[in-house]
Amino acid sequence: MYELKKLYRDDAGATAIEYGLIASLVAIAGIIAFTAMGDSILTSFTGITEGFCVAIGGDFSLTDDGIDSCTLS
Repeated sequence: MYELKKLYRDDAGATAIEYGLIASLVAIAGIIAFTAMGDSILTSFTGITEGFCVAIGGDFSLTDDGIDSCTLS
């Protein structure tokens, strides 16, 4: 009987569970933030790619599936 009471009052694993919950909440927040920023990141990288392409004298185009190409004249 004493061992059951001791086992019931033991809270040694509680801290690990709390840290696990905090880590999962941080991961969920990161996923939501990266998903929300996806379009703006794509726009930024497309602009950078276009700038490089134009700088070397090429013509830049972006297809419907998001694949870009730089054709040199």
